[in-house]
Amino acid sequence: MKNSTQLIVNALLVVAVAVLFYLHFAGGKPAKPATAPATVATTAPADTAAAEPEEPEVPLTPAVLADTNKVAYVETNRLLKEYQGMKDAEKRLEAKARGWEAQNKKLVTSFQTAVQQYQQKAEGMTNEQRAAAEQQLQAQQMKVGQEQEKLQNQAQEEQAKLNEQVMGRVNKQIEQYGKANGYRLILATGAGNIAYGRKDLDITTPVLKYLNREYAGKK
Repeated sequence: MKNSTQLIVNALLVVAVAVLFYLHFAGGKPAKPATAPATVATTAPADTAAAEPEEPEVPLTPAVLADTNKVAYVETNRLLKEYQGMKDAEKRLEAKARGWEAQNKKLVTSFQTAVQQYQQKAEGMTNEQRAAAEQQLQAQQMKVGQEQEKLQNQAQEEQAKLNEQVMGRVNKQIEQYGKANGYRLILATGAGNIAYGRKDLDITTPVLKYLNREYAGKK
């Protein structure tokens, strides 16, 4: 039975799609790379005078400081990995991903069951009955594929929304931090815009402390 064999192959393809779906989304892996923190700047720096490796604790209320030539950078990858706001957002996304995977599994299981039932009854069917049953299975397979595509699109949209919300908050707080500490420019590594930076210009640690303290106070 050529059509019957093709249905079996198609069923396996649906299962393969389900596995890919799980690997991409159920583990909470981002569908798209997170956007790097925006550069904070007022005017171009006159020079790259060394900044202090550690900054003092910064109040959450903006402070007006004298203009300086201070320049620094933050490590984007570390910032996103250790920022508590991103950790919490990823946990929320993982919880949603488990729900999407459960829906996907239900779709695949339902289709597999229908194929198995057809295989068990196929030999006792007339040609007309087999043709009708196979047509129904093909329609069900198409519907499964459409539903899986919807789930994947939903996962991608949620990931993009997460990135936008978290990075919007990060950018705003880095801007506040830079103004409070008199920086003219704070750059972000890991986005392809910095080839080299002295370690004494790296303010990732104090910025992380500031971001996590601000986040803890506004949760």
